[in-house]
Amino acid sequence: MKKYLLCLFSLISFVGISQESEAEQKEQEFQAVVINAQSNTPLESVHVINLNKVVGTITNSKGEFSMKASVNDTLYFSYLGFKSQKIRVTNDMFKFENTKIALTELAYALEEVIVKPYELTGYLEIDVKNLPINTSYQYSISGLPTSYEAGSKNPSAVTKVLGSILNPADLLRNLFGKQPNQMKKLRQIKDDDDIRDLLASKFDRETLKELLQIDEFDINDILSNCNYSTSFIKTANDLQILDAISSCYEEFKVLNRKK
Repeated sequence: MKKYLLCLFSLISFVGISQESEAEQKEQEFQAVVINAQSNTPLESVHVINLNKVVGTITNSKGEFSMKASVNDTLYFSYLGFKSQKIRVTNDMFKFENTKIALTELAYALEEVIVKPYELTGYLEIDVKNLPINTSYQYSISGLPTSYEAGSKNPSAVTKVLGSILNPADLLRNLFGKQPNQMKKLRQIKDDDDIRDLLASKFDRETLKELLQIDEFDINDILSNCNYSTSFIKTANDLQILDAISSCYEEFKVLNRKK
């Protein structure tokens, strides 16, 4: 009799755990309000990204937002002048209403900026030779005020990228070849207008690092291996960097297909 009871309790426990696991994986509509931690006032136009589902949205005039999420999904909050924040979705957030997410204002300290003009001699022939020249190709998209850098497309650049891919320790192969989920995520990012709008307004790489789960050094290394100029890497917005990485990945696939 004891054996039967033990089996029965084990079966009940297993069913309970299975149901709990299914509940955690189930996608539901998640609603919350984003507020200023100092004043408790709602924050409008805060960008919210589900890093697991790779979808984004923004808060309304009341600080409210709604998006699809599952238990244990990580949400990333970004707002100009406030510290970015990540939270993990829990069961309690679905059970109880009026979930509030508080963001903290950033305190900026202005640093001294030294402007160094070009040391011009007054002789055009000499001064022109001393000016820095960007040899990378540029292309423009209708409707956008700024042009994009396309990287170097000469044969040596392709050889360099191919040589990097053939090196098993190189970051390009590690990222593109061994982490296809990261590249799938990259394509999802490009398809979400809210995320693209956010990236177009940012230059700090913070959101991009969270989305791709790689650090800024790796991002710079990828672009350097794809022959993007130092000035582009330093000055491009996060959306331009995303498109550059995507372009590099597409080139990687073409080269691999020809092997």
